[in-house]
Amino acid sequence: MSTYLPTIKQLQYLVALHEHGHFGRAAEASFVSQSTLSAGIRELESLLGVTLVERSRRVVRFTPLGNTVVEKAHRLLREAEELSDLVLAAGKPLWGELRMSVIPTIAPFLLPRILPRLREERPQLKLFLREETTDHALESLHHGRADCVLMALPFATGDVAKATIREDALYVAFPKDDPRDPPAVIPASMIDQGRLLLLEDGHCLKEHALAACNRPELRASATMIGTSLHTMVQMADNGLGLTMLPEMAIEAGILHGTDVVARPLKGDNTSREIALIWRTNSPREEEFKLLAEELRAG
Repeated sequence: MSTYLPTIKQLQYLVALHEHGHFGRAAEASFVSQSTLSAGIRELESLLGVTLVERSRRVVRFTPLGNTVVEKAHRLLREAEELSDLVLAAGKPLWGELRMSVIPTIAPFLLPRILPRLREERPQLKLFLREETTDHALESLHHGRADCVLMALPFATGDVAKATIREDALYVAFPKDDPRDPPAVIPASMIDQGRLLLLEDGHCLKEHALAACNRPELRASATMIGTSLHTMVQMADNGLGLTMLPEMAIEAGILHGTDVVARPLKGDNTSREIALIWRTNSPREEEFKLLAEELRAG
């Protein structure tokens, strides 16, 4: 008796619909017509003999079994990509396409210095970059949308391997006319919780800053309204509070043109580890290690 298996394309359509929640947007993301995507999912349902998606004019709702199938589809698609990666890795290192997610508190400060040299020395490497918050970048990695992630640790990453790029110290940034005249190195006890500006949820730097302060009460009382480090600097420059900045942002000139002063934070956990991570047992592990060396070289 012949057994007909789902195709990679059918699984890709199903995953796209689950991610976008709309047939039109899923079709656009899959570079096919809506009718093609809809037909592919119906063929998959017919093949499996079950309903995976409940359809109405306004809502696309996955059945409980549909959600389970989507999770399995993610794993199958990731393994299919790793099969292709295995062949690619057998060739020349850092050759061909590589998808890297980068968190926003690293991307604008590290990449402009590194990418020109990487393009010149590795012209055969097609590096596709995507800036994402830490949570979204890790989701992309584990669902196979990214091959590796450039991020900051410690953070809960799941089952990954890593290569450390550098240590990145944390600084306290405040208006230069601060009446308290902070010392050259600032202890966490001096941070005014009513004036502390932190990034919004989803950014690992927020967690690193709170850990560096070692003051759990700041989590509830801090003014968490910033969406980027540049926004936080402008707020501090306008006297709205103080914030935390990584050393690499200061080195890249984030304070240029402002009246903001930054001084190192004193205490435990006052730095973050910049690392390149990838899925454990990836067939491209040696390539990622080589890429990490390139990133370290700056």
